[in-house]
Amino acid sequence: LVVRLAKDKFRSIQSEYQKVIYYEIGFVVCAALGLLFAVLLPLVGLFFCMCRCCDNCGGEMHQRQRKNADCQRGLLTTLLLTTTFIITYHCPQSVPPRAPATVAAFVLAILLWQADHISSCRIRNTGGRVPSRAIVGRNQTRAGVLCAYAASQNLSSELKTMRRLVNSNLRDLYTFVNVTPVQIDYLIAQYGTAKNQVLWDLDNVGLLLGGRIHEELGKEVRPALDGVLHMAGVMQDTREALENVSVSLGVLQEGTAQLQFNLSVVRTSLQNMLDDPACANAFLPTPPLCHNIRDSLGQLDISTNYSRPPNVTRQLVKVNDVLKTDLNRIVQKGLSAFNNTPAMVTEQTTKEAAGVRGLLDGIGSNITSFSRLFPIQSSLNNLTISISHMHSSIEDLYPEIDLLDFYRWVGCVTLCCLVVLILAFNFLGLLCGILGYDRHASPTTRGCVSNTGGNLLMAGVGFSFLFSWVLMGVVTATFVLGGNVEKLMCEPFHSRQLFKVLDTPYLVNPEWRNFIPGYLYHDPDVDLTAENLYSNCKKNRGIYLTLHLDRIFNILPLLNTSRYTKDVSHKFEGMKIDLRSIILLDSEGKQNLLSFTETGIEEINFAAYLEEINKGVTHIDLLSFSNDLDTEAHNMDEGSLKTSVMDHTRTLHQIYTKQVIPIQQFMDTLNQSIRFLERTASDLQNKVSDVLTAIDAAQFLVSQNATFVVNQETEKYMQTIISYFQQYIDWVKTSLEMDVATCKPLSNIVDTAEILACSFLMDSMNTFWFGLGCSTLFLLPSIILSVRLAKFYRRMDTEDVYDDLPTYDTTNRFPRASAPPRHADW
Repeated sequence: LVVRLAKDKFRSIQSEYQKVIYYEIGFVVCAALGLLFAVLLPLVGLFFCMCRCCDNCGGEMHQRQRKNADCQRGLLTTLLLTTTFIITYHCPQSVPPRAPATVAAFVLAILLWQADHISSCRIRNTGGRVPSRAIVGRNQTRAGVLCAYAASQNLSSELKTMRRLVNSNLRDLYTFVNVTPVQIDYLIAQYGTAKNQVLWDLDNVGLLLGGRIHEELGKEVRPALDGVLHMAGVMQDTREALENVSVSLGVLQEGTAQLQFNLSVVRTSLQNMLDDPACANAFLPTPPLCHNIRDSLGQLDISTNYSRPPNVTRQLVKVNDVLKTDLNRIVQKGLSAFNNTPAMVTEQTTKEAAGVRGLLDGIGSNITSFSRLFPIQSSLNNLTISISHMHSSIEDLYPEIDLLDFYRWVGCVTLCCLVVLILAFNFLGLLCGILGYDRHASPTTRGCVSNTGGNLLMAGVGFSFLFSWVLMGVVTATFVLGGNVEKLMCEPFHSRQLFKVLDTPYLVNPEWRNFIPGYLYHDPDVDLTAENLYSNCKKNRGIYLTLHLDRIFNILPLLNTSRYTKDVSHKFEGMKIDLRSIILLDSEGKQNLLSFTETGIEEINFAAYLEEINKGVTHIDLLSFSNDLDTEAHNMDEGSLKTSVMDHTRTLHQIYTKQVIPIQQFMDTLNQSIRFLERTASDLQNKVSDVLTAIDAAQFLVSQNATFVVNQETEKYMQTIISYFQQYIDWVKTSLEMDVATCKPLSNIVDTAEILACSFLMDSMNTFWFGLGCSTLFLLPSIILSVRLAKFYRRMDTEDVYDDLPTYDTTNRFPRASAPPRHADW
């Protein structure tokens, strides 16, 4: 409702009067009843006194004697004592449920409802900042004159806390002012970190930029050079293979000739042995064996002829001529030149690096100049002076505040003493009445102590009529003030509704949409509201962002990265990197590769070699033949024939071991070498052509087409340099918005004001009126009970007397009043 009224600049109160009345109806009704109480109670007391002066309203000093008089006296004593204790300290621990004030039947229900609605006689939760002395809690509502006195004392005690809070806020402001220049200097000093990183990158431009260029070009250069190195290895392996073929061929030719000679000797010897008569005797078991040996003699011969394959001497000579050129050295020379790319980049970018170094100093000067361009230090000095003056003014107010608090304390204590005076009469009256009461004494013969108790009770009644209207007037005034402040200020502050009222457009000034930027910058259209200001400060945001100080200290042009980007880009535009001096493979290396294709290894008759290799050494497996011959020799009869066969078996075995096995080993070597040469010679022209094509393409890339790679990597390197400035400037912007000159002290000032106004002042005031109001209301039953109970304690002027008459006389059976007896001992 208040927000709507504020938005309409409170011009719609007449149209919204019903809602306004409904909003204030509880306070209005309670205030009306309180005023009615304050007005009527003295009048009632006046009429009550006049009535008693006329011996009415209990003023007649006569008490009728009843059978239940003792029960009445005990009940009235208990009720009065309970009421007195309630006035002193205790009140019901739970208040009645909230009900519309318009249907309240009596003041107590209204006041208790309002007390629960506003304060419930408790110190309200202040978001974690509970005052040091809580009066009562939410779940235990206690009231009375002691509660009112405690609330008064609490307010005085909290004044010391107020000083501590105020001093703490002022210290925070001083810290804020003193730390802000240090923080700004720290931001400026951190430019050195970005500058040092840029300088390191410039000093290592060969490692960074040259390394990237080397890595990108190496994706094609390295495979091409690896192909040349592989071909150089093939040349070495080719020479070894040709040497193996040449050596193996000579060994095999000599070995097969010797083997053929030895086999012919063994074959002739075996033929002569088979002419022995033992082989011709048909009646002996030997002739079949001899026949088998004779049939296998024809296979006892070599199967290969290594004189037919041509030698490879011509090819070997040419390969040796090719290998006289160290192709590996040539390739390593080209690779070394290519690996020298970082050094070449360092050498060729010296001028540009020096230009960027000079630019760094200029950028640093621009960044460090903004603290001099804007009057930050002078503004902070003015703020320091203002804080000092404010501190001095607040210190000067403390004596006046203490004096005012003393007057307030005296007034509150006086009000409490009025109630205490009434309570003292009640307690003393009850004490004297109870102790001095004699149940055997008649009303006219009661003792002095009992009579004094009754008089004290009546004195309490008199003072209740005299002071209750004053007490209720104070209660009503403090209730209306404290309740409205609580409802209209404290609760809206916690619910942020108060900020919405303050932020109502055009409320403060008809021409200002937002009054804060209107006062600060004369620009009411800036989106700066009280709620945003408090919320950002509560989150400990920087004051630059919170107050939109860019309207005054606009540092964005100084921190604009585009101007630095343009300058750095201009410095790198003139960077030229020339890699044409890199020669991956010179003409000698290329000619060496071409000469390898002209060695004639593809002219070797590989089929003739493989044909001889696949034949085997002999027509028959010599080892198997010797083993079979040995087996047949063991089946012969003992004699010279058997001995001769056994000797030939051993000879064949020795031939196999010493000649056939070495020949087989050389044949294996020859086989491997021939097959390697065959693979190498296969499509040798195309293989070498592919290697040369790859090396030419890589050379063209390095010498003629490296500009794209260089520009690409230079752009990346430049962006890396620029990113250091970008990161630094972004960090400065973020720090200014979030970390530098955080405005938490401003929100603390608002919170402190809320604590002082609501937690200390209003809560103590609400507790005071609630305790005092509860005591004042219970003076009503105290008056009634005291008047009724005083009859049982005061000495009466007359009493009821019964005559001793006959039982049949019924005309005079009723008691009559009589004067008190006049005994000598009375």
